[in-house]
Amino acid sequence: MAAPISGVEESAIGILKRAVDLDTRNKYTESLVCYQEGIQLLMNVMKVEGNKTKKEQYRLRISDYMSRAEKLKVHIEQQKEAGKYHEQIQISKGATGYSYEHVFERFLDQSLTEVTVEDPYIRSTHQIYNLLRFCELLVVSSCPVQRVSLVTGRDEQNHTLQDGRLRELGQSLADRNIQLEIEYSNSLHDREIRFNNGWIIKIGRGLDYFVNCGKFSVGFCNFNLRHCHETTIDIFHSKHMKQR
Repeated sequence: MAAPISGVEESAIGILKRAVDLDTRNKYTESLVCYQEGIQLLMNVMKVEGNKTKKEQYRLRISDYMSRAEKLKVHIEQQKEAGKYHEQIQISKGATGYSYEHVFERFLDQSLTEVTVEDPYIRSTHQIYNLLRFCELLVVSSCPVQRVSLVTGRDEQNHTLQDGRLRELGQSLADRNIQLEIEYSNSLHDREIRFNNGWIIKIGRGLDYFVNCGKFSVGFCNFNLRHCHETTIDIFHSKHMKQR
């Protein structure tokens, strides 16, 4: 019994160290997720600990981390309320661990019903696959998304192929009660994803920040293992989003 608990405790310590590191670097939403995961693991360790002294030590550590996590929640809410929330993630060239789940999942809550993707380059095969993977994340999450609005540039050379692929994606989403709306714009330059729960994610490269790899290479299926291009992710929150 001791070995697996030791492993769980080791994982908890690693995650909580990452939480503190992210906290000190003002990566607040990411830090909060790590605090929550680490606290839960440490609570699991405490529940099966038979030594009363060690159990009390765990309880005190958990209390300290919970106190910090609660303060972080309050700080995030205050910044959101004031319209001042800004968090930045720098992805270095060749970095891994930045799947769509890692970047977006913490913003998918029960108040999210609409998502707007603005990206001028949802055209080629791999770019449309990226959009598909992002939509799959929305489908498997517990958030009640009803509509995805895509604003992108028209592929003048292969517009029939682009239309067909996006139409197929739209039908697939419709089968899951999600409406895909498509608008083409030739003047679009910026890339951002807006959630109607207030979160706004701006990525320098849009969804296309992964390096292509061989179809039989590690990272082809699991994007947490896929190498990334260098890019910057800016996270904002607008308390009062315009509703349709």
